[in-house]
Amino acid sequence: MAENRKLAAIVVLDVVGFSRLTSLDEDGTLAAFSALREHVIEPAVARHAGRLVKWMGDGALLEFKSVVEAVRCAMAIQDGALERSAGVDADRQINLRIGVHLGDVIEQSDGDLMGDGVNIAARLEALAAPGAICLSQDAYRFVRTRLDVAVTDLGQTRLKNIGEPIHIYSVEVGVPPQIGAREIEARAATRRDMQGHDKPSIAVLPFTNMSDDVEQEYFVDGMVEDIITALSRFDELFVVARNSTFAYKGRAVEIRRVGRELGVRYVLEGSVRKAGQRIRITGQLIDAETGTHLWADKYDGRLDDVFDLQDEITASVVGTLEPTIRASEIEKARRKPAEHVGAYDLYLQALPHVYAIKQADNLTALGLLTRAMALDDAFAAAFAHAGWCLVQRVTRFWPQYCDDDIAQAVAWARRALEVGGNDAKAVVLGGFALVMLRQDYPVGMDALHRAVEINPGSGFVTSMAGCGLVFGDETEEGMRLIECGMALGPKDPNTYAMLTVSAAGHLFSGNPEMALALVNRVLTHHATLDSAHWVRTVALKILGRKEDARAAAAKLLEAYPEASASRYERVLPIRSKTSLALVIDALREAGVPE
Repeated sequence: MAENRKLAAIVVLDVVGFSRLTSLDEDGTLAAFSALREHVIEPAVARHAGRLVKWMGDGALLEFKSVVEAVRCAMAIQDGALERSAGVDADRQINLRIGVHLGDVIEQSDGDLMGDGVNIAARLEALAAPGAICLSQDAYRFVRTRLDVAVTDLGQTRLKNIGEPIHIYSVEVGVPPQIGAREIEARAATRRDMQGHDKPSIAVLPFTNMSDDVEQEYFVDGMVEDIITALSRFDELFVVARNSTFAYKGRAVEIRRVGRELGVRYVLEGSVRKAGQRIRITGQLIDAETGTHLWADKYDGRLDDVFDLQDEITASVVGTLEPTIRASEIEKARRKPAEHVGAYDLYLQALPHVYAIKQADNLTALGLLTRAMALDDAFAAAFAHAGWCLVQRVTRFWPQYCDDDIAQAVAWARRALEVGGNDAKAVVLGGFALVMLRQDYPVGMDALHRAVEINPGSGFVTSMAGCGLVFGDETEEGMRLIECGMALGPKDPNTYAMLTVSAAGHLFSGNPEMALALVNRVLTHHATLDSAHWVRTVALKILGRKEDARAAAAKLLEAYPEASASRYERVLPIRSKTSLALVIDALREAGVPE
């Protein structure tokens, strides 16, 4: 096929959260997008002398001879999309992300475009905030003196599968150039935290083969590739691509130098040794800035089923690395000077307080998260965790945080789902809040399932989805996911809460003996957890241990004097009427007042 190489201004656009929109209203979304194409996008391309190279599902690839016209077209498209969203509910609006780059491309005989110029524009589109336009430095230098727009410098950023970092800029459509500069910069700083070099970054180096077995070499390389792929599913991590890290294969390396060369904060390295059919794999996570070893472990197995062993080791390594990196990042955020703390740092500082599930910690977390949301109104993780904090308050006997905690939690949850994209944590917590508050089961349950599809290797995501499913009347699947999640994330600080929900699931499934065994484990370490107390009371009552049930109810009331059967009936997030009646009747009979 004939090819023609040329310089062109490339525009890539895409609809934010298109799958979510179609799941809410497929016919309405498709009709709205079709109208946007016909009345906004295609006319704008024609007016600015561009070429529509192709439609790509819910996105498009455009080509222009002039960078200025490319950006003007992008702005016209964003303005048109904004106008068509006026009066539409926020969770059903069609928002676009757009990336613009000036670069070398290859035009094929059928008119399609390929090459780094297209790839960079696509990566820029993925970094853009909903409603905004991301420009490469090559594009920006042609428009900075020609267009009167508000532009924010996002700094040097590593783009996935692009070798060198690229300086990028964000055009905020609809924002006057001289107004709101502080707010724009605050949002930009957060995006740099989440998407650029301040985002927790890791390089997984090829593991060292301690023998000459070629078959073993293939096995180890495949396992390292699987670890890279699995880590890439965590939206909060920047993972260096395989092509970059495998350049170090067979070389003696100094970790700090690797960190500098690849621009990463963490490095995972390891080795493999074989003896007969047995194999030992060691791994260690190192802070590339300080050289400190954060984690190390070894895995022993047999090569009888090499693929099962590869999957098992990958799951174990990833399940340990993610919470280890998170803990390290939280500590780094705590040590930052106050004047340098951004939205992402505030979010990290809030996490331990969110996980504590204690009233005082809950308020601390909400204070930090509301500050983070004020700095960036598209920070999905902050909205999602703030919603979870309010779920904790509503489903317990804690004082209200605002005039209507349920309405505020639902608003934050929907915002997290709206801007969360493929952030599995934001999606699972958004869905979790809707289910636990009994506000929107269809959307909430769909979000829980979708989050697991996005990142099945996250112990937190899998466990939280399982908890929501247990209460959403998919009990067996929920308990399976909780068990899987706890295996993936053995160091998750929220494990005791997962055990409590699993115990509730066993109650609903007719297995009070297992429910009692699990909840007794929880109360050994967390004696004041109210949900564990009501599960224990109900389990004992169902087992016919009336006196023990009354004693358990007395402990519940001692810890929470305001507890009542009617209040539990109102706030417990149990979708099944049969299961809810089982719980409430048992609490009443055990002595919990009406």
